[in-house]
Amino acid sequence: MSQKVVTLGEIMMRLSTPGHERFVQSDSLDVTYGGGEANVAVALSNYGLQGVFVTKVPDNALGQAAINHIRRYGVDTQFIVRGGKRLGIYFLETGASMRASQVIYDRAGASISQVDVAEFDFDKIFEGASWFHTTGITPALSDQSAALTEAALKAAKAKGITTSIDLNYRKKLWTKEKAREVMTRLCAHVDVCIGNEEDADTTLGFTSEGTDVTKGELNLDGYKSVFKQMKDKFGFKYIASTLRESHSASDNGWSALVYDGNEFYHTKQYEVRIVDRVGSGDSFASGFIYGLVSGMPMPEAAEFGVAASALKHTIPGDLNHATLSEVKELMKGDGSGRVQR
Repeated sequence: MSQKVVTLGEIMMRLSTPGHERFVQSDSLDVTYGGGEANVAVALSNYGLQGVFVTKVPDNALGQAAINHIRRYGVDTQFIVRGGKRLGIYFLETGASMRASQVIYDRAGASISQVDVAEFDFDKIFEGASWFHTTGITPALSDQSAALTEAALKAAKAKGITTSIDLNYRKKLWTKEKAREVMTRLCAHVDVCIGNEEDADTTLGFTSEGTDVTKGELNLDGYKSVFKQMKDKFGFKYIASTLRESHSASDNGWSALVYDGNEFYHTKQYEVRIVDRVGSGDSFASGFIYGLVSGMPMPEAAEFGVAASALKHTIPGDLNHATLSEVKELMKGDGSGRVQR
């Protein structure tokens, strides 16, 4: 299988309070960049694949700074379109213990929401690619972004490229009703569906009974029922969900469940002490994609994705900088955290 993986979505500037400070007390903000699909492209490049990120950013210094940020990690940015009014921003206040993290968006009118499908040459973008990945965040930004996402999925499928989507429902961006209308249409062109229990419910209307993430309880039988419904409706080749047991904002249980239409596979569970959980779902998606693209059997690909995303929880910022060797060592069972000398 080709080592080229294309992702499409928004990249934003992230402004976060230092440490665990609250917005109202902080006198400075730390700057970095990220976004669901950009995070996936960076991680895949980090693992040695050819990660290609496609988006639209303003033709100014901030747009260039965002491009430079992911380019330094080996991501192919040649197909990024420049234009539009602004780069989206989000503000992050990292929680701790029983205090949840808070996100404030300032992304209305961002360049990626003001796009025309004609600005992107998908014949060139997908040349030599084996996989295309996007998320439910991009179509939530605007009708134009939704049209671009659908056009990209159709173009990839026409070329025989495997397609994946991370459902990623964001209630601050659109309603459940709009999400279900658009995502149901998009999923008709998807081979691999990734998302958690809340996303499957809000974006596609499938409910897992007996699960309450606020109580830290999981009901795998409920997930299996949902996965079978999704398989019956959309014919996905793989359906994967991360499973988060939220003990507090600082401590979570973390695993995944994958279904291939015949067998269910539940991965090892990690108990993670959280440094930064933003991008953890993206790190699972990128790890799972890496595993499948590099020829791993489904269970091994799932274990790689969970190990990679467990490590991401320990890394500040949106991006997962865990190395291939670190992920593989954790898969073998070395989670001691001992100093490597």
